[in-house]
Amino acid sequence: MADDNNQVAGATPEGAAPQDAGSNANQNTNTSGGFGGGGGGYGGNRGGQRGGGGGRGRGGPGGGPGGNRGGRDGGRGGRDNRGRGGPGSDDGGEELIEKLVHINRVSKTVKGGKRFGFAALVVVGDGKGRAGFGHGKAREVPEAISKATAAAKKAMIRVPMREGRTLHHDGNGHFGAGRVTLRSAPAGTGIIAGGPMRAIFESLGVADVVTKSVGTSNPYNMIRATFEALGEQTSPKSVAQRRGKKIADLLGRGGSQTAEADAAAIVE
Repeated sequence: MADDNNQVAGATPEGAAPQDAGSNANQNTNTSGGFGGGGGGYGGNRGGQRGGGGGRGRGGPGGGPGGNRGGRDGGRGGRDNRGRGGPGSDDGGEELIEKLVHINRVSKTVKGGKRFGFAALVVVGDGKGRAGFGHGKAREVPEAISKATAAAKKAMIRVPMREGRTLHHDGNGHFGAGRVTLRSAPAGTGIIAGGPMRAIFESLGVADVVTKSVGTSNPYNMIRATFEALGEQTSPKSVAQRRGKKIADLLGRGGSQTAEADAAAIVE
């Protein structure tokens, strides 16, 4: 009887106590959501953090502290890919030709050393008679180029072209010490220009032109002088409209026998 009593008395407390303790521990763990429970422990929270979910609590069903970090990183990536146009894209959807003409590095001596900056000169055109140039400065090269490109897109001008390949007439332009001469050329001549002037005509869409630069070789002054000469370009159509005449009348005054045909061939 003593053995039976001992067995019964010993089995009941020993069997019940661990079961009750385990259930209470599980309940406490699931309810409190402490450092290692609820949401899968700290490691589980980190897993939830990488998945981009969860709140701010370190434990519990809310997830780990990195859930917010994952969400912020995901949001940041979405903001970076908002559809910014890459090189060659315009707000209107047309493709633009961008030419980087010159980059200048400048330094400023300060108390702690030297502080460097960059200045970029960019020419932008659509290849169909529109072109512009812009200047941008920043602490980094890509940012300076983007500023210059944005400025060039805002300052684009339209230049009339004959047959879509060359200029209508010769022109001269000067800015500061830079002086340039532009001449129309027959088909097959190509772009005879150097340095910054070549970038302008390539982005403009001119296929045949002869140019000469006299004076300074500063790219800023050369480009400004070239755009001054391009701004003075006129077409027979615009002159005829301004004077109230027909294009054939203007072309025939020079002794041309094919004035009517030439007038019909002029688009701009």
